[in-house]
Amino acid sequence: QVQLVESGGGLVQAGGSLRLSCAASGSIFRINTMGWYRQAPGKQRELVATITRSGNTNYADSVKGRFTISRDNAKNTVYLQMNSLKPDDTASYYCNADLLRLGSSRPMDYWGKGTLVTVSS
Repeated sequence: QVQLVESGGGLVQAGGSLRLSCAASGSIFRINTMGWYRQAPGKQRELVATITRSGNTNYADSVKGRFTISRDNAKNTVYLQMNSLKPDDTASYYCNADLLRLGSSRPMDYWGKGTLVTVSS
């Protein structure tokens, strides 16, 4: 069994910062790419940022220069530092991990349950 648990969401004023964390636990052999996605009310889930095991990153254009993704492989944890937040960043943020479970021969995608970020104007 594998769990991804997000934390760090909340209410913040425009221009403020938040740091999200996502810890993976369970019968994990190796975690490949980890990422953050978000879904605003009435909209589809969209990519925010991803990071490979070796540290290569990818960002949505809408967050480049404001958000930073990082990870701690020893702790199976991924972070998202969000600065200069805007009301348009309001959404539920979901953690994603492409990982190989102990005893499995192929990696699979896992998702957290999400953490809500609300940015007031």
